[in-house]
Amino acid sequence: MVRVKICCIRDQGELNMAIGTGADAIGLVGRMPSGPGPIPDERIRALAAYVPPSVSAFLLTSETEGAEIIAHQQRTLTDTIQLVDHIRPEVFPELRRSLPGIRLVQVIHIMDESAIDFAIRAAQYSDALLLDSGNPGATIKTLGGTGNVHNWKYSARIVQSVSIPVFLAGGLHGANVGEAIETVQPFGVDVCSGLRTNGRLDQRKLDVFMEEVGKAG
Repeated sequence: MVRVKICCIRDQGELNMAIGTGADAIGLVGRMPSGPGPIPDERIRALAAYVPPSVSAFLLTSETEGAEIIAHQQRTLTDTIQLVDHIRPEVFPELRRSLPGIRLVQVIHIMDESAIDFAIRAAQYSDALLLDSGNPGATIKTLGGTGNVHNWKYSARIVQSVSIPVFLAGGLHGANVGEAIETVQPFGVDVCSGLRTNGRLDQRKLDVFMEEVGKAG
């Protein structure tokens, strides 16, 4: 069964909606150079405290150095860290030592075929990968929430090439998530802007999305 992560949760109402509709994980966005959904660390911590044990709480952090990533998790107390920028391999042992039991999910931004090799390397250090459509090399980095679909053939090759769970993100919504799952065969899907109307989580869009995931999974 394909897991569903609902990202960019902003408040208690959205958290309740996502969990009540069957989300397996929720995403709480910290400070970012661009994109939708950032909320203060104090609110991330408060929301994470309400997440039941059966649901994973992801902290989306744009920090890239070990000490800053560790401090960010300790301010928010989520059980999972989503590393939205590219992290050097030598940082991971530091995170493992300081944050035992905290899951590490490396985001791979799919821009071209080079993402496949990067993903294979990152899989050696990560608990899971998340494939998105940002551009960490841009003058102002885009690290998620773009609403853009990337080339799923690269994502499918990554799923086939690694042995850890892979989440698919990037421009997903109710009308394309079934095709995405069929094409990529991910462990889970991740969605933010595709479930929102005027910036708010939309119950109707959420219901349609979950129904389509159920059909495909």
